[in-house]
Amino acid sequence: MGARTERRVFIDLGPLRRSRDLRRLVLGELASVLGTQLTTVAVPYQVYQLTHSSLDVGLVSLAQLFPLIAGSLLGGSLVDAMDRRRLLMVAQVLMACCSAGLAINADLGTSLWPLFVFPGLAAGFAGLDDAGRSAIVPNLVQRSEVSTANAIFQALFQFGLVAGPAVAGLLLAGAGVRFVYWMDVASFGAALLAAFLISPQPPYAGAAGRHRPGLQSVVEGLRFVRGRQVIQGAYLIDINAMVFGMPRALFPALATTLFGGGARTLGFLYAAPGAGALAGALTTGWVSRIRRQGLAVIVAVITWGIAITCFGLVSWLPAALALLAVAGWADVISAVFRNTIIQLAVPDALRGRLSGLQIAVVTGGPRIGDLESGAVAAAFGDTVSVVSGGLACIAGALLLARLLPGFRKQRTPPVHDGTASLAMADIGGGGGNRTRVLQCITRASPGAACCAFLSPGDHASKTPTGSAAVRCPAWPRDRVRR
Repeated sequence: MGARTERRVFIDLGPLRRSRDLRRLVLGELASVLGTQLTTVAVPYQVYQLTHSSLDVGLVSLAQLFPLIAGSLLGGSLVDAMDRRRLLMVAQVLMACCSAGLAINADLGTSLWPLFVFPGLAAGFAGLDDAGRSAIVPNLVQRSEVSTANAIFQALFQFGLVAGPAVAGLLLAGAGVRFVYWMDVASFGAALLAAFLISPQPPYAGAAGRHRPGLQSVVEGLRFVRGRQVIQGAYLIDINAMVFGMPRALFPALATTLFGGGARTLGFLYAAPGAGALAGALTTGWVSRIRRQGLAVIVAVITWGIAITCFGLVSWLPAALALLAVAGWADVISAVFRNTIIQLAVPDALRGRLSGLQIAVVTGGPRIGDLESGAVAAAFGDTVSVVSGGLACIAGALLLARLLPGFRKQRTPPVHDGTASLAMADIGGGGGNRTRVLQCITRASPGAACCAFLSPGDHASKTPTGSAAVRCPAWPRDRVRR
């Protein structure tokens, strides 16, 4: 009974035991996340120390927005056309160069402009990195394990959000910013080695010859989203939460003025959402049993908005950190379900481009939110900025739930459901691309169809002609339909 309860509550590490490539990808991402979080704290800290302006901190994030969007969208186009492992390796080298630039700037005497330029470039390269990794993951695990794999990545990412900022606060107060940046460079070296060790990850064979990276390819991916409320809802509700309910640009000011602290207090504020999210990610053993994933996302975002609103109303640091932890818990639950919805609703031939769009939304939204919260704080004060943003987040989630009934009513079919032909989204993509869906009639229900994407995670086999096939669990072993 106790072991069964643990499996239902705590995160399932089964996919890591079964996939060597997934283990290496996870370890490389862990090193990269830890280093990146050090820089994420160091840059706004430096900017605030130079300018004493929350608006300038928000503008630094805004400077990362357009490179991030361009890098995510164009990077997603590259991911669908080239070997994804090679792209991950290139991205690690480029991001390491950006962190080295920040370190050299600190060594030579801090100037303000590199704190805008290098993080902006790194954000663009990070879009390529994240899109490639997100497109790889569904091909390393079984289809039923995608949500679990997403939970594993969320757990390590949130661990980085906890450990990275906390360590960054200590290092900034002791060793200084230059040491923090060089640590980030070293972390990209570890991620580069991990990417080198995984097996080649070529794009979907049916799209390799037809797809060329570029603007037309990006438009083709965007066209796929049109009319699909499930995917639209997953994107829009996250934009709503991050733009209005993410007051991180105010953390330097709040740490200094409201809470009367310094670098250590700032580190705790950045780390608190990650602590709650880590706890949430480590207790995601139940996520694979949730079918109404769209509704779960809506509830999680409303919870986030309530926690942020309350955070803006307290002045006691422990209570503020607890509320940020609750917000982080809600955010990671939302992220697991949103990523799963998108990954399973998109064919492999388009997964890089749609993953790039997802990355642009997830990481671009907070940059807009930094500008929004900084601008409102400059006009009306920090408290008004935080509280109004939390209330706007709640209102936006309710509005989207009303306007997108397809997202609100979305239901994921069971793993072996005979009619699991992705009711979440119409498989036919824009621009003439359609996912090859393989069907067989089950013995239990002659009218039902067992459908699956052609991917290594499904029960794939080879027919005598060498073409790939997917075996329906209810179909006799010697009868496979192509």
